[in-house]
Amino acid sequence: QVQLVESGGGLGQEGATLRLSCAASGGTLSTYTMAWFRQDPGKEREFVAAVSWNGANTVYEPSVKGRFTISRDNPKNMVYLQMNSLKPEDTAVYYCNFYPSTTSWGQGTQVTVSS
Repeated sequence: QVQLVESGGGLGQEGATLRLSCAASGGTLSTYTMAWFRQDPGKEREFVAAVSWNGANTVYEPSVKGRFTISRDNPKNMVYLQMNSLKPEDTAVYYCNFYPSTTSWGQGTQVTVSS
């Protein structure tokens, strides 16, 4: 079973930039649509962005469109989320997974944005 490990989160002020990474082991991501999700404590996990298997097509949750960019590097078995102009409401634990059918969730990476 593929294991997904997220990294790159951190603490920043409003307007900051972060780049999240998702590394896969135990299988390939290259033929699958991949996505980023996020979850704030006490709330349901929500979709953030997805990228098609070849990177040609992307889709974003409206509140992040124009600020976040999802990308992938299939030879490296990696997925990325470039987050610009961060806002306090972006604070959450961020996860990557297959889309739309998910596998086991990784530990996620915490993003905290202060105003």
